Amino acid sequence: MNTDKIYAEQLANEYAPKDTSKVVALRKLDTKAKLPATVFTYSFGIIAALVTGVGMCLSMKVIGSGTAVMFVFGVIIGIVGLFGMGINYPVYKKMLKKGKQKYAFEIMELAKEISEN
Repeated sequence: MNTDKIYAEQLANEYAPKDTSKVVALRKLDTKAKLPATVFTYSFGIIAALVTGVGMCLSMKVIGSGTAVMFVFGVIIGIVGLFGMGINYPVYKKMLKKGKQKYAFEIMELAKEISEN
């Protein structure tokens, strides 16, 4: 196996002008279908994890006054954060399904054109 040749071809492909082929258009459509669900899920998951952390800190007397009221408040906030983390994946699946349905026709038509050639 000639590794120099493989490396040279990879490098040449990297610097070659990119055409707007149907495969590139298909990838863009796929990204359009999936990106909103992915962005929302990461954002919501991070926020839910932070909320859970604040609740834990309150209940373990790391922040706050350390009273019984703050403990209960911290437990409630932690449960809200855990609930957010729990519903994150089902929400992602639902958003992904909607995104795929929105672009399904265009993706299927383009994929059909590509596979026929």
